[in-house]
Amino acid sequence: MLKEITLGQFFPGKSFLHKMDPRMKIILLTCYIVFIFLTKNYISLAIMAFSVFGVLLLSRVSPKLYFKSVKAIIFIVLFTSALNLFYGTGEPVWEWKFLKITEAGINTAVFVAVRIISLVLVSSVLTYTTSPTDLTDGIERLLKPLSIFHIKVHEIAMMMTIALRFIPTLLEETDKIMSAQKARGADLESGNFMGRIKALIPILIPLFVSAFRRAFDLAMAMESRCYHGGEGRTRMKILKYSKYDYAALSVLAVIFIGVIICNLKLPATLRSGM
Repeated sequence: MLKEITLGQFFPGKSFLHKMDPRMKIILLTCYIVFIFLTKNYISLAIMAFSVFGVLLLSRVSPKLYFKSVKAIIFIVLFTSALNLFYGTGEPVWEWKFLKITEAGINTAVFVAVRIISLVLVSSVLTYTTSPTDLTDGIERLLKPLSIFHIKVHEIAMMMTIALRFIPTLLEETDKIMSAQKARGADLESGNFMGRIKALIPILIPLFVSAFRRAFDLAMAMESRCYHGGEGRTRMKILKYSKYDYAALSVLAVIFIGVIICNLKLPATLRSGM
């Protein structure tokens, strides 16, 4: 299961998205998150969902990796959608005792499932096509206006990027520890709930020790290279917007306009704005 989680990994390439400025990718991702929650009918939702598949093709990253990122959260998607089935109002489509499924509940479940999957996929595109260094620079540049309030923008961006980069490392370390414990005869899959919780202790303790050791080694490596924060630092690569960024911005603007038109001209499927 842990091997299926690919969040935080970067895959080098020469695709359209790899050539984009990280700042533009972060901005477009933020706009996409906002607009997908503004969809009110199936047409506008379909526009946003199919645009994700276009982005996946442009990234030129193996579809298997995106499938893994969705597979890791499929239980959460199904569980959340199942709960929303029973929270709709109106005439019931199916009813049994105190349980009832309405058309509004079905619509909400579909919208929730598509939104979660779309957000996971489009977020994966950002990390798959952006190196940790570029991601740090992009976040720092976007948060630069906060420096007037004496907020240490560079340190915040560095911590966010390191935390994101450490996700696949810690997952790999967890998988190794679990394999080692199983080789020693540990039973991690059978027993009741409390038994499984107790079985995790031999995994969590060495995992925390390994995480602190890696953090200490990273801190020592940064100090040995005279890292003292962002003040006075220069960059080998200067971020500049290119034609790829303006082209992506134009395409996404057209998509967003299409969503707005659909919301205004077509009847709303979700009255509550879920």
